[in-house]
Amino acid sequence: MDLFEPTRQAFHLLLTGDSELWRVIWLSLWVSVLAIVLTAPPCIAFGFVLAKRQFAGRRGVVVLLQALLSFPTVVIGLVIYMLLSRRGPLGAFELLFTPWAIMVGYMVIALPILTVFTVSAVQGADPRLYETARSLGAGRRRAALTTLWEVRFAVMAGIVNAFGRVVSEVGCALLVGGNIAGITRNIPTAIALETSKGEFAQGIALGFVLIAVAIGINVALAWLQGRGGLE
Repeated sequence: MDLFEPTRQAFHLLLTGDSELWRVIWLSLWVSVLAIVLTAPPCIAFGFVLAKRQFAGRRGVVVLLQALLSFPTVVIGLVIYMLLSRRGPLGAFELLFTPWAIMVGYMVIALPILTVFTVSAVQGADPRLYETARSLGAGRRRAALTTLWEVRFAVMAGIVNAFGRVVSEVGCALLVGGNIAGITRNIPTAIALETSKGEFAQGIALGFVLIAVAIGINVALAWLQGRGGLE
C-alpha cells in the first residue's frame, strides 16, 4: 500500500483548514476537556479522602475503582446507552446521540483514573506533611490542599492520563453518540469510519492531531515538573 499520497493529502487537509475535519477535531477536544474539568475536582477530593480516612467499606471502594481501570469502555457505553435511552430512567433529558452523552461517558471513564492516581499520590507523600499542617493551625481543608500541592505533579499525571484515555476513546463514544456527522462525530470515531471506507487521508490527518495532542500535553507536564524541580 502506498502511504505517501494519503499522508500528503492528510497534511493538505490540515493546512488548508478543511471545515469538516476541523469540526471533528473541535468537537472531540472540547468534549474531552470539559469532561476532565468537571470530573477532576470531585475525583481528586474523593481520592484524598480515600487515602487519608479509614471507614467501613473503604478497601472495597478502592478495589472497585482499580477494577474499573481495566473495565471495557464499550460496556460503560452500553450501560450509559440504556440509562439515556427513551425508555431508560434518564431518557427524559434526551441526551442520547448528543455531545453531552459522550461527555457523560468520558466522565465515567475518567473517574477511576483520576481517583486512583490521587490515592496513590497522597499515600506516597510524607504522612507527616498533613499532620504538621494541622498542628500549625491549618484547618482540614487547608491541610488537604497543602498535601495535594506537594503531590501536584503526580495528580497532574493522572489528569493527563485520563485526558489521553477519553480523547482517544471509540467504543463508548460510538454507542452513546452515534457518530453523526456534524453533531457527534469526533476524532476516534471519524478515524474508524474513514478507514473502513478506505479514505485514509482524513484518518491519517486526525491521527496526526491525536499524536500532536498527546505529545503536547506530556511535554507541558514535563516542563512543569522541571520548573517545579528548580523551585
